[in-house]
Amino acid sequence: MVRATFFLACVGLVAARAAAASGFDCMIEARQTVEIRSSVEAVIETVKVQRGNFVSKGQVIATLESGPERAALALAEERAKNQGEINLSEARVELAGKKLKRAEELHKQNFISANARDEAQAEFRLASEELLRAKENQRLAALEARRSREVLSMRTIRSPVSGVVVEVMRKPGEFGAISFKDPIMKLAEIDPLHVEAILPSSMYGKVRRGQRAVVEPESSIGGRYDTTVSIVDPVIDAASGTLGVRLLLPNKKGSIPAGVRCRVQFL
Repeated sequence: MVRATFFLACVGLVAARAAAASGFDCMIEARQTVEIRSSVEAVIETVKVQRGNFVSKGQVIATLESGPERAALALAEERAKNQGEINLSEARVELAGKKLKRAEELHKQNFISANARDEAQAEFRLASEELLRAKENQRLAALEARRSREVLSMRTIRSPVSGVVVEVMRKPGEFGAISFKDPIMKLAEIDPLHVEAILPSSMYGKVRRGQRAVVEPESSIGGRYDTTVSIVDPVIDAASGTLGVRLLLPNKKGSIPAGVRCRVQFL
């Protein structure tokens, strides 16, 4: 009985080594798929990409109608640039300061009463408060312009990732909103690609994060590509006796498609 068990263990070890030498089945997948939706309810003005187009992170991929928002921004920016109220208040402060200085000198010489001096002081303080209020109003106008700029920016939809357009669902003139069932478009990030492999539990501890491997896509694609192990699942599936492994496959030129089968051999 002991010899039989030992023999079976040896057979299993030999089979595992043979599988490791010949490679394991795997699947090449996109790093992530992103559904692009509008953050505000508005009519789509332009869709600047088509299915199959490559896009860069931050690239404008669609715009929404934004006439009222542009007008609001222009008005807020004009208010923020207006210096008239501040200039007028500064002139009043300067004049009130001169009056106060003369009043204090005349009061010292007993030419005017203390009430007249106090009125000059009150006028100066009032002018100073008006200047502070004018500067505060301009600061609030600048903040309003910033807010209007942010509202307008929400009408421009930019790609959150560098990738490829998988599908475009909405067209110019259609309504785009958060509550819509269909997004405006779908993007797939394909650099780097994820290579997902399911290995027998006997490979646990033999495959490590950072380990190099070679991936061969199915014959219709061809080629051999160097990859690196990024994730080794720390939990083994008891039902199937397997564990999952993920590798990163660089794809800067976008020449390797996602969604194809492959073989992976660990080095």
